[in-house]
Amino acid sequence: MPENGHSPTRIQQTVRRQVSCSGIGLHSGHKGTLSLKPAPADHGIVFKRRDLGGLEIPALVDCVAGVHYATGLARDDARVETVEHLLAALVSMGIDNVVVELNQAEVPIMDGSAASFVYLVHEAGVAALKKPRRFMKVVRPIVHARGAKRIALYPADHFSVTYTISFDHPLLRHQTRTLRMSEEVFVEEIAPARTFGFLKEVEILRQKGLVLGGSLDNAVVLGETGVLNAALRFEDEFVRHKILDAIGDLALVGHPLIGHLVVHCGGHALHASFARQIREETDAWRLVEQPADPLAEVGPAAVPAKGAVSAG
Repeated sequence: MPENGHSPTRIQQTVRRQVSCSGIGLHSGHKGTLSLKPAPADHGIVFKRRDLGGLEIPALVDCVAGVHYATGLARDDARVETVEHLLAALVSMGIDNVVVELNQAEVPIMDGSAASFVYLVHEAGVAALKKPRRFMKVVRPIVHARGAKRIALYPADHFSVTYTISFDHPLLRHQTRTLRMSEEVFVEEIAPARTFGFLKEVEILRQKGLVLGGSLDNAVVLGETGVLNAALRFEDEFVRHKILDAIGDLALVGHPLIGHLVVHCGGHALHASFARQIREETDAWRLVEQPADPLAEVGPAAVPAKGAVSAG
């Protein structure tokens, strides 16, 4: 049973009012503003480039156009970058329909986690719409592997994640965590976990035009023997952030999931390929208007953090 004892919302939702935040792009280094605006039922999550005359990009796997160090989307002449943290917060708080308006290409990184976006949705409020939410319920295993990397979805009556990471670093050689997801679990256990990287790779990435806006204020940075930041938010913050990324990337299937997601040594490229595979294997899932378990909290599911937030 979910922590709050309530069954999951079975009707579509949007934000109640427009809200905005501003911050720097992790990779571009450019400051930008993001606004969430209400949208009608069956609209979905759609990005809108205000600086490009309102060109729109739906948050669907068919629009994925870049999965190196972040997830990007493109349609026609418009692109949006680093969408995964925002998407994780939106789907985790049950936001099915929203316009995400940007005045530049990259979603602000805020503090490197999803906490600022959770706070933004809290500020906006949630409005119920008049159509049922449709869940993608897994009915047979879906498996995808690339060498030592593996990701799979197994049938279940709720949404849960098991994630394992392994790095050649003394602080995070091996971490694994399993969580049955609910909005409360996401808010408390996943949303605050920050993105991370290795000091030895920073200069190489910057030469490639990446992490130009990165700092200790918006990422956990690992040196040869430890973390350069003052402190971690969780002992296993690294694997928790990987769960956050996976939830955001798999939001691109277009429906909240009912199944057990298991990932070994994943990343954005693996997540995106798997999201595409889920959409293609139509015999592996069915769309349902409510979970089989009426007490299950499902869906890639939702603490204020740094960044300017204002109501519009």
